[in-house]
Amino acid sequence: MNIRIQNNVRHDCIGTTKKFRILLTFMLLLFLYMATVNPLHGQSYQPSPENLKTREWFQNAKFGLFIHWGVYSVLGDGEWVMNQQQIPVNIYEKIPSFFNPTEFDAKAWVQMAKAAGMKYITITSKHHDGFAMWDSKVSDYNIVKRTPYGKDVLKMLADECKKEGIKLFFYHSQLDWHHPDYFPRGNTGGSWTGRPESGDMNKYLDYMDAQLTELLTNYGEVAGIWFDGMWDKKDADWRLQKTYNLIHQLQPAALVGSNHHRAPYPGEDFQMFEKDLPGHNTTGFSAESKVGTLPKETCETINNSWGFHLKDDKHKSKKDLIQYLVKAAGYDANFLLNIGPMPNGKIQPEHVALLNEMGEWIRIYGETIYGTRGGPLTARDWGVTTQNGNKVYVHLLKWFDESITIPSWGKKIKSVKIFQDKTPLKFSLNDFGLSFKIPKDKLNEIDTVIEIEIL
Repeated sequence: MNIRIQNNVRHDCIGTTKKFRILLTFMLLLFLYMATVNPLHGQSYQPSPENLKTREWFQNAKFGLFIHWGVYSVLGDGEWVMNQQQIPVNIYEKIPSFFNPTEFDAKAWVQMAKAAGMKYITITSKHHDGFAMWDSKVSDYNIVKRTPYGKDVLKMLADECKKEGIKLFFYHSQLDWHHPDYFPRGNTGGSWTGRPESGDMNKYLDYMDAQLTELLTNYGEVAGIWFDGMWDKKDADWRLQKTYNLIHQLQPAALVGSNHHRAPYPGEDFQMFEKDLPGHNTTGFSAESKVGTLPKETCETINNSWGFHLKDDKHKSKKDLIQYLVKAAGYDANFLLNIGPMPNGKIQPEHVALLNEMGEWIRIYGETIYGTRGGPLTARDWGVTTQNGNKVYVHLLKWFDESITIPSWGKKIKSVKIFQDKTPLKFSLNDFGLSFKIPKDKLNEIDTVIEIEIL
């Protein structure tokens, strides 16, 4: 009896051990599968003190210049011309020989941005066509070795930014229509490119990391890397953790962001929204996007094109651009405004004029934008609010009446005044909110800014 019981117990224990081993094996395989599907699954990221300091600067900066410039400007049909016109690699490689931007003036570019009130510049180091706009030693497919110009424009721009106190970001495309190891192909850059239908994606990512290493070691302090193109094959293993770690190791203060139109991944330091305000999806790019807690940025074109487009004369108005800047600030985001320089290195005069007009406005109203955060009221049909300390700025972007009532937010009000000339306004708190009256001659068609001081 005792022997039989002991044998049964032993048999049960052995069975339980086998089941446990099977379960353990299953859990291990599941973990490995998840790690393959999402390389960042379970990873944590702790930003450095230098990085957190840059994030704070970034949130205070509010206004930057985006520059899409490359050999594609020669064709005057935007930065996607290689894909849109389905130009094979061996044909596209002829274009750099026509790129000779003798009118490029880094000092003029930086001073233009500074006069516009911009605090940083983000420029394309490499776009989807794979052409490097710097003196890369990793590949000879670059501006120094393949163009008659033969100079490193990024080096000149980086040096000038340093002199003028403007921070520099590098846009870098993860997508590459030129490199043979960018394989399997994504949704763009298909068989028409003439590349072999084979390749090693890890070799391509090694190549990309090597070029990023050049940018992060040879060009002084880099404020950040602005990635784009992951959406081309969004579920691929992009080795994000390895690349992001590389960037943070080489330049701990540098910010990493990616225009993948999704919620931020671990290792990213800011979140951008293409041609939309955070939480909006008017362009269709942000269907999978979720607004996170990282510093935010929205980017938009000064006309309808990112790269130089000869036929694009749909230039936005001064009002359009200023109101976009203000709305972005109301959504607690920066505004990154894009221009596409011409192939000779000059910027279209109408774009220079618009930037100058924005600069004139921001010299007066900069206090209501720089250093602010999104105000206590969410965006309304009439406009947005921004806040810095005990001052709330009400930006009336679409209001034509002398009287207005806005929701109250539970704070005692010390004063309400016109921001520009400090004209005091009578106000009252009632069951409907905060009411005040604006003299008709103080209404501004672009932005009537009301300064509210709270106790």
